[in-house]
This record gives sequence, C-alpha cells and structure tokens, in this order.
Amino acid sequence: MIKYLENENLNDAIKEGIWLVDFYADWCGPCKMLGSILETMDTNVLKINVDTHEELATSYGVMSIPTICFFKDGNLMQKVIGFRNKEELEKIIEEIKKN
Repeated sequence: MIKYLENENLNDAIKEGIWLVDFYADWCGPCKMLGSILETMDTNVLKINVDTHEELATSYGVMSIPTICFFKDGNLMQKVIGFRNKEELEKIIEEIKKN
C-alpha cells in the first residue's frame, strides 16, 4: 500500500506496523526508479515529497534523495540513502520484523 504524506502528521501515519518511508522529489531520476519498485512491494509505503515537506526532510537529516527510512511502530529502525533494489529493501524489512 502506497500513501503520500499530505497534511497528516508523520508520527500518526506510521505509529503502527512496519513502514518504509521514501523521501523523494518528482524531478529525481533515481527516485522515479525506486518508485516503480515500491509499487510492486507488499509493505506499507509512505512517500514524502522533499520539495513540499522541507522541514520534515530536514528533521530526518535528508541531504540526498532518495532517502529511505524504515520504521517499526513509530520508531526509526534504519535509514538508507540512494537507490536500492527490491531484494535489498525486502532484506531490510525482514531484519526489522525479527527485532
């Protein structure tokens, strides 16, 4: 399931379960490639546009995009920067499920 952060609070959106949060921009080539992969994944995905949510991106230390943050029950578990393939993302999610 892919959601786009609009007006709701990030903490409310990710408070339960495992979430992959994708900080992206519409003009970013690697972000577009990652977006295609995220559409095929069976996990909760929240996409946050850094151009419209600059303060939120800054608060999570997003300096390069795509930046992917993995949350479990509202807690940041891992952060990766740059494009990742589906297998890498699924491996991270499986590790988070074990903890």
